[in-house]
Amino acid sequence: MDITELTVHELIEKKKAGKLTSEEIVKAYTKRIEEKEKDIDAFITITTDEALKTAKEKDKEGLKGDLDGIPIGIKDNINVKGTKTTCASKMLENFVSPYDATVTEKLNEAGLISLGKMNMDEFAMGSSTENSAMKVTHNPWNLNTVPGGSSGGSAAAVAANEVPWALGSDTGGSIREPAAFCGIVGLKPTYGLVSRYGLVAFASSLDQIGPLTKDVEDAALLLNVIAGHDEKDSTSYNREKVDYTKALKNDVKGLKIGVPKEFYAEGLNEEVKKALENAIEEYKKLGAIIEDCSVDVAKYSLATYYIIACAEASSNLGRFDGIRYGYRTKNYETLNELFKNSRSEGFGPEVKRRIILGTYVLSSGYYDAYYKKAQQVRTFVSQEFEKAFSKYDVLLTPVSPNVAFEINSKVSDPLEMYLADVCTVPVNIGSVPAISLPCGVTSKGMPIGMQLIGPRFSEETLLNAAYTFEQKIKFRENHKPEFKK
Repeated sequence: MDITELTVHELIEKKKAGKLTSEEIVKAYTKRIEEKEKDIDAFITITTDEALKTAKEKDKEGLKGDLDGIPIGIKDNINVKGTKTTCASKMLENFVSPYDATVTEKLNEAGLISLGKMNMDEFAMGSSTENSAMKVTHNPWNLNTVPGGSSGGSAAAVAANEVPWALGSDTGGSIREPAAFCGIVGLKPTYGLVSRYGLVAFASSLDQIGPLTKDVEDAALLLNVIAGHDEKDSTSYNREKVDYTKALKNDVKGLKIGVPKEFYAEGLNEEVKKALENAIEEYKKLGAIIEDCSVDVAKYSLATYYIIACAEASSNLGRFDGIRYGYRTKNYETLNELFKNSRSEGFGPEVKRRIILGTYVLSSGYYDAYYKKAQQVRTFVSQEFEKAFSKYDVLLTPVSPNVAFEINSKVSDPLEMYLADVCTVPVNIGSVPAISLPCGVTSKGMPIGMQLIGPRFSEETLLNAAYTFEQKIKFRENHKPEFKK
C-alpha cells in the first residue's frame, strides 16, 4: 500500500481501523518529498522534521479527532507562527511570522500537521508560478509545463502526492487554474465564508482562501475545517455552521445547469471544448437539466479585474517600504532612496507592473475613468450572475481556455498570460463560489479542468454536483501524473 496515493478520507478510515499511525503517514510523505521535490520544486520551506516530531507526540498522547495527525501543505502567503512567510518574494525572504492566520489556528485545532509552505507567484500575482523569486515549480504531469498559479506549489504538491491536500488562495482563479492544470480539485469559496485574517493581502475585496485536494470529498472535509465566522475579519460572514460532507449525495437528478455561451468563445482549445461537451453529456445521463444560456460577463470581467486588483495591490503593498519590516536596500543615502531602492530591489517584475498600473488607475484625473468605472462594472457582473442563478442552480464553464503550457512560453507576453484568467476572474468579481475538477485529458495526456459556478453560499450544491460527476468518470482511477520530461 502506497500511503501517499490515498485520499484524506481514506487515511482517516485506515487510522480509525488502527492500520495507520500519524507517524507512519508523515514518514510516507517525508519520503515522497525526498524523492520528488527535486523534480517538482513545490515547497519554499519544508518542515518535515518538526512534522515527524509532532506526529510521534500525537500518537503517544492518542489521536483525538478524525483529522488529528493528518499532514497538510500551506501556501506561503498564509501566516504560520514561527515559520517563514515569504510570499515567494525577496521582499519577505527572511520574514518569520509572529502569529497564526485564522485558518492556521483552525488547522491546529483540528490536529492537522504542516509539512511546509508552498511555492507561489510572488504576492499571488501570476498564473504560472513562474513569478516566484525563489524557484519555478514544475507540473508533475509534464515537468516541462507550468502547474498554473498563483497556488501552483500547492496544486503540484497535491498532484505529485507530496502532500495529501493543501491550502491555496484565489484572487482571480489562483486555486481553480492550478487545480485544472494539475488534474486535482480546487474550490474557491464564497467571499466571506473563510477568514482572510493572516492572509497576506493582494486584492482584499477579491482574495479568498480555499482547499486544493485529490477529490471532492476531501474538499468538503477541508472546507468544514476552515469555514466560519471570524471577528478579526470585518468581511467574514456570520452564518450557521454546515457539514459539507453531508451534501455529497451522488445525485443530480433535476439539477438545472446553465452553459453560458460567452465562456465558450473564440480561443477555446478544441480538446478542452470536446472534454466539456462530454461532461455535459454525462450530466444529462445523470438526470441533470442542461440548457445553453447567456451570462454576458466574460468580456467585461478581465479589464475590470485587473483595474480593481492592481489598485488594491498598489495600496496593500505600500507597507513594504524598507522601514518597518521586509527587505531593506544597503544602497541609499536619503530616505527617498531607501524607499525607492528597497522596493526596486525587493519586488519582481510582475509585482512592479501591477503596482504601477494600480497607482495609475487611482491617480488624480484617472480615478473616475478607470477605478470608478470598474466598480460600476463589478456591480453589473454581480447582477448578471444573480439573473443567471434565478434560472439555474449552477453554471458549467471551462476553467481556462487551454491546458498547462510550457515553462517560459508566455513569460515575455504578460497580456497573453492575463487572458488565461478570462473564465475565472468573473467569479471573484461577483463574490460567488466555484469549483474546478478534472473532466478529461488531452491527446498528450494533460489534464483538462471543468468549472462549476454557483450563487453565493451554494457550496453544498457545487460539491454535490462535482462529487456526482467525479464518481461517474472516476478520473483518479484512470489517469495519473507521469512526471515525464
